[in-house]
Parts: sequence; structure tokens; C-alpha cells
Amino acid sequence: MKKRILYVEDDPNLAFATKDNLEQYDYEVVHASDGAEALDFFGKEHFDICVLDIMLPKMDGFTLAEKIRSSDSQVPILFLTARSLQEDKIKGLRLGADDYVTKPFSIEELKLRIDVFLRRSKSDQPAATKADASKVGKYIFDFQKLTLALNGNSQNLTFREAEVLKYLAERPDQVIRRDELLKAIWGDDDYFMGRSLDVFISRLRKYLSGDPEIKIDNVHGVGFRMRW
Repeated sequence: MKKRILYVEDDPNLAFATKDNLEQYDYEVVHASDGAEALDFFGKEHFDICVLDIMLPKMDGFTLAEKIRSSDSQVPILFLTARSLQEDKIKGLRLGADDYVTKPFSIEELKLRIDVFLRRSKSDQPAATKADASKVGKYIFDFQKLTLALNGNSQNLTFREAEVLKYLAERPDQVIRRDELLKAIWGDDDYFMGRSLDVFISRLRKYLSGDPEIKIDNVHGVGFRMRW
């Protein structure tokens, strides 16, 4: 089956060109021209990934992402951001987005980012087994299911959250350099990717706070160390 993309963009010319090009790669693209229309589509249909502009009529991309994330904690959300609005990237990640692409972008760049998430989507993964789960302190971390469970309570993770946690948890008590972690997860280590990483580290600390023995330490000037 074709992977379905919810694409939200109010510029009709850019939307037409982007949708047309993505469909050439055999995606099914549902385009919405404003946030309210997009939310309506999302409530009625299944999508494998959401690609959201930020400046939208009726409902901006930030509000739309919050509403999407409140009803689906796992669908990947990719923001399209203006080059001059770097802080939008950080705000988007704090609201639950997984990644962003800076405008102007090439179709090849956008396709690459989309493919990264679709390849890792649950529908492409083998059926999860008990062997897929691992212990992180008192928690059970299931990377395939994107869940973190403690005492019967389960926290759903986004793709990026699960990737960062997996990388750190597989290297307990090791000092992981910031640039190493950025390149492993994002493929780049520029300044704003680093700001993005800090957002995900903060989220993971919150999720893991039920076990006081688990620490994700900042190693000043170097990176992070996870221990329990």
C-alpha cells in the first residue's frame, strides 16, 4: 500500500509542485490549505506522516501539531520552517514534532527526511516479541512498539525520542559526545540540531523520572552520560 502523507501548506503554487513531485515517488499525498482543514482530515483518515507548514490560516502549525500529538503520540510530524525563524524549530520540537526541514528545500531533501521516518514506522517493523523489550532501570523499553513502561503504566514515545533513548541506553555509563549523538540520529551536528537534541533529552528525563536511579547527566563541554 502507498504511504499516506498529510501535507499542510497554504501557498497554492508551492503546494501543487510539492504534492505533484512527492506523488511521482509513489506516495499518496492529501493536501490541506489551512490548519482546520488538516485537523479535519486527520480525524477522519489514517496518515503515515504529517508534513506541516507553520504559518497557516485558521489554525497555525504549532496548534495543529499539539492537537495531532494529543490524539496520536506516534505519527511522525515534520515541520517546514523559514530559514530566518530558527526558534520555530525549537518550539515545534517542544510541542512534539520529530524533525524539521528548512525552506527553501529541495524535493530530494524532503523525500529523504520523509523516508527516514517511514522506513522506521511500525507498519514496516516485524511483529514485536518479548525479546524486543529491554530494561532501562526499572522501566521496560520497547523500541519496536515505541513504549516505555513502569508498573503497568506505559508512555508512548515518538520516533526521535525512542532513537535517542536507544542510543544512550545501549551505552550505559559511557560519556557520549554531543556530535557523535547528533550525527548518529540526525546525520548532522550544527548548532540548531544541538538545540533540538537538548529538547529530546529534557523529554526523556521527564519520562524516566519515575525511577530516581536513572540519570542522564550533562558532561560539560562534551556530551551526555546515562546511568542507572
